[in-house]
This record gives sequence, C-alpha cells and structure tokens, in this order.
Amino acid sequence: MTDYRLPDSANYPVLAPKNGQDPRFTRGMLFDIARRIEDAGYPPINTGRDLVRLMEALYTFCYSEDRR
Repeated sequence: MTDYRLPDSANYPVLAPKNGQDPRFTRGMLFDIARRIEDAGYPPINTGRDLVRLMEALYTFCYSEDRR
C-alpha cells in the first residue's frame, strides 16, 4: 500500500546564500519553469514584468522564511 500523504516536514525554504547569489538560480531555470507553465495551458510569459514576477515568486519559495 502506498501512502500518498504529504510529509510533515518541508525542504523549503533553503538557506539563502550569504552573498545573495545562488549559482543554481539561473535564467535557464526561470525560462524552463516559464515554458512548463505555458505548456500547462497558461498564457505565454513573454514580458519583462511577467518574468520578474515569476523570478520573485520562485526566489520567495526557495529562500523566504515568511510562513504565511
């Protein structure tokens, strides 16, 4: 029997890099995620404003300690 419940602990957020830059957080990653969102049927992410908002959302998910 498979247990499909979510684990109690979370892996995110991760520690923010001390210098503010993480080499894993790249434009390529951002564009890959934008493409996957588009592939799921959402409108294209092709303006600077949309890319900045996506980047901020991803950065918040990865590094923010805000536990809303």
